Amino acid sequence: MFAFTSPVLDWHALAPEIVLVAVISLMILVDVVQLERARSIIGSLAGLGLLSALIPLLTLATSDDKVRVMFGGAYVVDTTSLLLKALFLVSGYVIILLSTNYVAEGDYWESEYYTLMMCSILGMTVMASARDLISIFVALELLSIPAYMLAGWRKRDPKSNEAGLKYYLMGVFASAVLLYGMSLLYGWAGSTLLSDIGESIAKKNSPAVTLGVVFVIIGFAFKVSAVPFHSWAPDTYEGAPTPVTAFLAVASKAAGFVAIIQIVANTLSPTTGDLWKVTTPVFFVLAALSMTVGNLIALRQTNVVRMLAYSGIAQAGFMLAPFAVLRREAVVDQIVPSVVTYLIIYAAMNLGAFAVVIAVARKTRSAEITSFGGLFRYAPGLTVAMTVFLSSLVGIPPLGGWYAKFNVTKVLIGSNSKWGIALAVVVAINTAIAAFYYLNIAKTMWFDDVPDGDETPVKLAPAVRTALVITIAATVLFGVLPGIISDAAQHVPVVALGH
Repeated sequence: MFAFTSPVLDWHALAPEIVLVAVISLMILVDVVQLERARSIIGSLAGLGLLSALIPLLTLATSDDKVRVMFGGAYVVDTTSLLLKALFLVSGYVIILLSTNYVAEGDYWESEYYTLMMCSILGMTVMASARDLISIFVALELLSIPAYMLAGWRKRDPKSNEAGLKYYLMGVFASAVLLYGMSLLYGWAGSTLLSDIGESIAKKNSPAVTLGVVFVIIGFAFKVSAVPFHSWAPDTYEGAPTPVTAFLAVASKAAGFVAIIQIVANTLSPTTGDLWKVTTPVFFVLAALSMTVGNLIALRQTNVVRMLAYSGIAQAGFMLAPFAVLRREAVVDQIVPSVVTYLIIYAAMNLGAFAVVIAVARKTRSAEITSFGGLFRYAPGLTVAMTVFLSSLVGIPPLGGWYAKFNVTKVLIGSNSKWGIALAVVVAINTAIAAFYYLNIAKTMWFDDVPDGDETPVKLAPAVRTALVITIAATVLFGVLPGIISDAAQHVPVVALGH
C-alpha cells in the first residue's frame, strides 16, 4: 500500500490568499443573506478585504525567512512574488475605487461584480507564486474566467456583449495553444515543475520542446495583447465598462507578464542550451511589432479608451523587449527586475489615466478626444493630473515613466548584442511616435475650446479622488525616487526563482 502524507503548509506564506478567500466567502454570504441591501456595503467589503490582504504581505516582507517553498517547489513566496502580489492588491483596490460610483449609477449587479473582481485578483496573487505548469494554468483560468464575464457586464449594450464574446473566444483559443505547449514540455521533462523542465532542456533539447516553448510564449502573448495576438483588445476595451477596461489593461496584463517571467526565469536561462536561438527572434518580433503597430494605430484613434488600448499594446512591446536578450549571462539578472519595475510604474500611470477618463466621461457622457477640449477651464485639477499621467507614459522626467523606459533601454544596450541594440533603436523611435498622440490629448485639454460650451465643474466622487491621489503620488514618487522600487526588485535575483 502507498503511504500518503499531507503536504507541509506554511500558513504565514499563504496568508494573503487565505484572507482573499475568506473575504470572497463573506461577500457571497452577505449577498445571499442581505440580497438588495448588500449593494451598499459589498464594494466597501471588497476594498477592505484587499487592504487586509496587504497586512500579511508586510509581515512576510519583514520576516527573516525571505524564501518560502511549498508543494515540492510548485509554490514559492519570495521578495519578487510579494512585490507582485502588492501590485495586484493595490491595483485592485484602485479599480474598486473607480468602480464604486460607476457601478452604483448603472444597471449592474453590484455584488456579483465585486465578487468576480476579487476572484480574478486571487488568481493573480496565486500566479505570482506559481512555479509549475499546473499552478500557473489554474491561476491563469482563475483570473481569466471572471474577466470574461466582467467584460460583458453591460448586458443590454451590444458593444459590451461583443467585448465579452471576443475576449472569451480568443481567450479559449489562447488557453488551448498554451495547454498544448505545456503538455509538450511535461511530456519531455516528466515533471510539471519549471525548475525540472529547465534542467531537462539543459541536458537535451528536441524540436518538440522548442515547439512547446513557442506555444507557451504565444499563449501568454495573447494575455498581454502583444501583436499579432492583440485583435481582441481594442474592441474589448471600448465595449467593457471603463473600470473593467482599466482592470484588463493593467492588472490582467501584469498577470500575463508575471507568467512569462516565471517561464523565462525558470526554464529559459542561458544554461538551457541553444533554445535562445528560437526564443530570441520570437521575443524580438513580438516586442518590435507590438511597439510599432500599437503606436501607429494609436495615432489614428479619436476615442481615448481605444487610444489607451493601442497604447497598452505598445507598452506591452516595451516590456517584452528585455526578454529578447536572454542569451547574455551578464544581463539575465537585470531582465526580471526591469520588467517588474516597468509593470509597477505602468500600473500607476495607466490607472491614473483611466481615473481621469472616468471622471470626465461622467460629465460629458463621451470618451472622444474632442470631449476633453478646454478641460483646463472647468477642471484644472483633472487637467494637471492627466498631463502628469500622459507625460509619464511618454517617458518625460522626473515622472515614473522615464525610469521604466530607461531601465529597459539599459538592459538592451548593456547586452552588447545585435538584437538588443536593434530593439533599443526601435524603443527610441516608438517613444517619439507615442509622444505625438499622448501630447495631442494634453494640447486638447489645455488649448482647445470646450465643444458644447458647457463649463460646469466636474464633480469628483470621493472614491475617484482617492484613486487619483494614490496614482499621482506613485507616478511622481517612482520617478523622483526610483530606488524605492528598483531596490526591491533587485533583491531577488533569478537564482531565487528556481536556478
